[in-house]
Amino acid sequence: MRIVVTGAAGFLGFHLSQRLLADGHEVIGVDNLVSGHQDNARDLAASERFEWRRQDMSEGLAVDGPVDAVFNLGCPASPVDFGPKAMAILRACSEGTRQTLELATAKGAVYLLASTSECYGDPLEHPQRETYFGNVNPIGPRSVYDEGKRFSEAMTMAYRRTHGTRTRLVRIFNTYGERMRLDDGRALPTFIRQGLRGEPVTVHGDGSQTRSLCYVADLIEGIIRLTECDYHEPVNLGNDDEVTMHALAEEVVELTGGRSRIVFEPLPKDDPKCRRPDLTRAREILGWEPHVDRRTGLITTIADMRGRLGDAAPPAETPTSTC
Repeated sequence: MRIVVTGAAGFLGFHLSQRLLADGHEVIGVDNLVSGHQDNARDLAASERFEWRRQDMSEGLAVDGPVDAVFNLGCPASPVDFGPKAMAILRACSEGTRQTLELATAKGAVYLLASTSECYGDPLEHPQRETYFGNVNPIGPRSVYDEGKRFSEAMTMAYRRTHGTRTRLVRIFNTYGERMRLDDGRALPTFIRQGLRGEPVTVHGDGSQTRSLCYVADLIEGIIRLTECDYHEPVNLGNDDEVTMHALAEEVVELTGGRSRIVFEPLPKDDPKCRRPDLTRAREILGWEPHVDRRTGLITTIADMRGRLGDAAPPAETPTSTC
C-alpha cells in the first residue's frame, strides 16, 4: 500500500510510519516541524520506501499516483503549545483536516483522523464512552485543541456523509514511549526529566487526579486494526489501567534513582480531574486491548530519555498539565 502520514516527524507519527514501513508499505511522510523533530524524519528516511516532505498540510497536498490510505496525525498536541501555537493548532484542525480529507476523497483512500480524549474535556462521565458528548470549555486555555479536534471530527463525519469518504476516527488517550518530546510539558516526560536529574518532581493539584497511560506500540497496533476494519464511529484507544498522578510520580522517582522529592503546585485551569477510556468498542470491534504494563513501558521510556538528555540537557520545566 501507498500511505500518506501527516505529522510523521512527531512522536506518534514516527512510530506509526515506522510500523507501516516494517509492514512493507510505502509511506509519504508530511510534517512542517512545528512540533515534530527533524531527527525522526531523518531516521525514517533511512528506508527507501519512505518519502519525506517538509510541508504544511494546511496548504494542500498534491500527491501523484495512487494513495491507499491517509493518516492525519498532523497537529501540535502538547499543552505547552496551546498558547504560543494556538493558531497553528486551529489551522491544522480546520484547513489541515479539510485538505487531507480532500486528498483521501479524490484518491478513494481510507482516511484516519487522530482525534483525542480531550474531546471529553473535564469529564462528568467516568470512564469515558465514545457516546459521551463531553464537558469542554469552548473559550478556555485548552479550547484551541479541545474544540479544534471536535471540529475535525465533525468535518470528517461530514465528508463521509456528503462524499462517501471511507473515514475512521480514533480518540487517543494518554500515550507514552520512546521519542517523546523532551520539552513536551506534560506530566510524565517532565517527571522523568526531573527524576533523572534528582530535581524535585512537580505534581499539580493534590495528586489525586488520574490518567490512564498507554504504551505507544500498543496504541499503534490499535490504529492499524481500526484502519483495516470497516467501522466509522469514534473508537477510544488507550489503557484503562488508571493511576493517580501522585502514584505515578512516586513510581517515576523510584525508577529514575529515588533521589527526587515530590512537590505540589496549583492545578492549571480546566485540567481534567480524571481520564480513563471505556475500551468496550476497541475490544469488541477490533479485538484489541493494551498488553504492555506500565512499569515495563516506563523502564523503556526512561532509558530512552536518559540517553537523549545526556549531561548537557537544559533544566527540566515544571509541567503545565497533568495530561
